[in-house]
Amino acid sequence: MSFIVAIDGPAGTGKGTIAKLISNRLKLINIDTGAMYRCVALQMLKENIKLDEEEKIKQLLKNINIDLKDDGMVYLNGVDVTEKIRSKEVSDIVSPVSSIKIIRTCMVEMQRNLGKEKDVVMEGRDIGTVVFPNADVKIYLDADVHERAKRRFLQNKEKNIDMSYEEILENIKKRDENDKNKEIGALKVAKDAIVIDSTNSAIEEVYGKIEEIIKRKREING
Repeated sequence: MSFIVAIDGPAGTGKGTIAKLISNRLKLINIDTGAMYRCVALQMLKENIKLDEEEKIKQLLKNINIDLKDDGMVYLNGVDVTEKIRSKEVSDIVSPVSSIKIIRTCMVEMQRNLGKEKDVVMEGRDIGTVVFPNADVKIYLDADVHERAKRRFLQNKEKNIDMSYEEILENIKKRDENDKNKEIGALKVAKDAIVIDSTNSAIEEVYGKIEEIIKRKREING
C-alpha cells in the first residue's frame, strides 16, 4: 500500500524545496507536477501550438515523453530541459496551458500512475483535491505574494534567468488568479489539509513542522 504526501499551494511558497527535502530525508519519491505542465508548455512553444488548437494538443500529448529524475533533472523527449522550463516564455503561458481540460486530464492520469504502489511526495495545485483526494498527508503551503515574488526573483538570479522583481510579482498575481478560477484542478485548500504559512519562516522550520506531521501519520498507519 502506498503512502502519499500531497503539498498544494500557490507559486513561490517553497513547495518544491520542501518536497525535495522530504524525498531525500524521508525516502519518498518526489514527483514535481509543475515541471510536467511546464514541459507541455515548452513543447507547445516549440511546435508553435496555440491554446485553442485542440487537435494539435491531442497529438502532442500522444507523443510527449516526460522523465523526472531523482536528482531533480527534467527530460522532455530525451532532452534535458531542467533550465528551459523555468524560462520567462514558459512561465508566461504555463498557467493557461495547465487550464486546458485535455492537458489536465492527461497529466492527472500520469501523476496517478506514478503514485501507484510507491511512497511519494507530490506537489502542485490540486494534488490533495483532485489527483490524490485520499492522500495520507495533505499540506497547503501559503505565503504573502510579495515574499513569494522575492523568493522567485532570487531563485531566477541564481539560475541566470533575467526577470525583474516587478515582472515576477505581476506574473505570480496573474497566475494566482488563473489557478484559483480554473474549470478543473483549481487551486483550493482541501477540507482536511493542514495550512502552513511560510511567509516569515525559514525553510528548515517549515520542513520540521511537515516532517512531524508525516512521522505521526506513519506511526498511526503502522
